[in-house]
Amino acid sequence: MNIPVVDNGGQWTHREWRVLRELGAQSEIVPNTAAIDATKIDGIVLSGGALNLGERAATLGRVAEWIDTIEVPVFGICLGHQFLARHFGGAVARGSPEYGRVELIVDRPDHAMFADLPTRLNVWASHNDQVVRLPPEWLGLAHSAECPVEAMAHPRRPIWGVQFHPEVEHTDHGRQFFRRFLDLCRR
Repeated sequence: MNIPVVDNGGQWTHREWRVLRELGAQSEIVPNTAAIDATKIDGIVLSGGALNLGERAATLGRVAEWIDTIEVPVFGICLGHQFLARHFGGAVARGSPEYGRVELIVDRPDHAMFADLPTRLNVWASHNDQVVRLPPEWLGLAHSAECPVEAMAHPRRPIWGVQFHPEVEHTDHGRQFFRRFLDLCRR
């Protein structure tokens, strides 16, 4: 299974790549300006990054083009999550910063991302901006005291986003989120 990690300038992009490799996926880190051959990939991970999407109409290289033309599962993390929300018609704005440990409250324990996990998890966060309005029809899956959309899913396509960082050891069940994404890519 081939899952590229799209580098959006995140501080932990290499960790996302490493977790995928340790879970048996073939993976490489690719710049968000690269061409991607849709026939050679099974999914895409959109990394985090420091870009502020809440204050300007910033692009992430060719990410919008890929989302609109490549029909593979997508997992957006932090900035990748925010970009997905904005791209599909939601809103991103400056929020209460979350740095370090955050208590995640699962709103949809029936969703594949959270099935059989506790309804409260400690996760690792590092962001100033946040999704403040879900895209139309998207499912809000989890929130925290300071962030209304910590996790979301597209209603029909295999696209998930999380505000927190499942790739770091401090996130409860972090690898499980990647395993479930890989399961989604196998379908």
